[in-house]
Amino acid sequence: MNVAPVNHPLLAIAVLLLISMGASAVVRRWQLPSMTGQILAGVLVGPAALGLFDHATVQGMLPITSFALGLIAVSVGDHLHLARLRIAAGRLGLMVLTESLLIPALVFVAITAIGGAHWTLGLLLGTMAIATAPATIVALVKETRSRGVFVGTLVAAVALNNIACIALFELAMTICRVELAPESMGHPLQVLTVPLRQLGISAGLGAGVGLILILLTRNVVHPQRLTTGSLVAIMGTVGLASTLGVSPLLACVVLGIVLANLDVDQKEIGHLAFENFEGAIFAIFFTVAGMELDFTYLKPAGALALMVVVARASGKILSAWGAMTLARAPVNIRRYLGPALVPQAGVAVGLILIVQQTPFLADVKQLLLAVGLTTVTVNEIIGPLLTKLALQRSGEAGLDTPHVLEFLREECITTGVKGDSKEEVVGKLADLLVRIGRCDLDHEEIAARVMKREREASSCLGRGLAIPHFIAEGATELAGVMGVSRRGLTFPTPDGQPLHCLVLLAIPESMADAEAEILASVARALSVSGRLLSQLNHAHSPAHVCAVLQELEAESLDDLLEENT
Repeated sequence: MNVAPVNHPLLAIAVLLLISMGASAVVRRWQLPSMTGQILAGVLVGPAALGLFDHATVQGMLPITSFALGLIAVSVGDHLHLARLRIAAGRLGLMVLTESLLIPALVFVAITAIGGAHWTLGLLLGTMAIATAPATIVALVKETRSRGVFVGTLVAAVALNNIACIALFELAMTICRVELAPESMGHPLQVLTVPLRQLGISAGLGAGVGLILILLTRNVVHPQRLTTGSLVAIMGTVGLASTLGVSPLLACVVLGIVLANLDVDQKEIGHLAFENFEGAIFAIFFTVAGMELDFTYLKPAGALALMVVVARASGKILSAWGAMTLARAPVNIRRYLGPALVPQAGVAVGLILIVQQTPFLADVKQLLLAVGLTTVTVNEIIGPLLTKLALQRSGEAGLDTPHVLEFLREECITTGVKGDSKEEVVGKLADLLVRIGRCDLDHEEIAARVMKREREASSCLGRGLAIPHFIAEGATELAGVMGVSRRGLTFPTPDGQPLHCLVLLAIPESMADAEAEILASVARALSVSGRLLSQLNHAHSPAHVCAVLQELEAESLDDLLEENT
């Protein structure tokens, strides 16, 4: 049954938004993601079903879908805070390596050896399977009020696997071009040089636009101007990348990384400028993706999609367990990181739409569209359920509430501290405090202030614990770093025991009157349990320290509840 198609561009957008909003409201009643309803609505009103929108109208949506792709990519890069990831670089590197190798291999075998499909389909779907949906993960973390090492590892792993997915997809496209359109390739070495060129030019373009945006908005505070600048930056990056024949997705990811790491004022630029109406942009994007579907390919797509779903989920779980075991990550990360990475959405759908616009993939693009969209839809139904369960089982759900030790995140912790004197150890902690951007003072000035107080009164409390501290002018919130020595430091202490744990505190000048109460609260939180304090004093990694701190906070809360019942 066909109806008269909607041809006017503005009317088409208005009707599309109305339909996608209605579809989202319907699927949310069954606790399903909005994206699922939007894709299904697109299938229903597209050329393959009711025909409310014809092929010409779908093609007319290309500027909006291209901008949406750029917006998704910028948001992916925005989750990659390099200073926070430095301490977890080892386990995250292993994670992205195992995902990038294992998941495409499993999907490729499932599609080609078991499903009997063409190798190009297996190669492209395999690289697409690497990406996890960042928006779904972030939304569930906020919904469950989760916080901790598991959450930090999860969000960073999502950002990295999206980048790996985009980079490997570009390599896969080049391989397909060599086989299917050899006349468009020159020297055989181009199979390597083309992806490297893509990466280099895309990264340079994204970094350049990001730096220009930061410089131009340095003295801008008006939201409308920030939004305009961000619109020009994203559109310009997508347009320039397309004109230069490089990846708009990679360029926009780098743009997001630059904004996340170099925008010291943390202005609402980049994807943050569109927070109020990005829902409408994404609604059009996912609905248009559904409109591309051809029912002819649904029957063969069903079995192949099931194979991809199973192979991808298996790859996520196995790669996470293997990488985290090798990295000696805490048990909760080893067990639950894989299931938490199952959701799949924006980047995968974007790559599917890129395939639809690629002439030399004409023979496989419709089947890839059907398999890809079916896989994404299934993963967006079961994925959020698995992620929510993983967050709860990890023990970090509900921890995103104010607590005494909330300033001690993984990047604020160092283990294996050594030093022949207290001055040397304090100097190292002061250097870490400055390096992670938690204090504007010079590290030598910090060390001098701390040691002046130490000469007046030692901060060693006994039981292997010390809390050296100083007053930080200009600071607005409590900050600090922790150093742990498993062997122990043989400095003078009240009980004669070696010093294992030092917390260097930077107390804002506005809190100077409450200095004694702050020190007492931190000391009480750290020493509430002798068993856990012993574990803290002998922790082997910052991640291990964070796991112990969470237990200490839980013990403190239990004690508080007992006192008030």
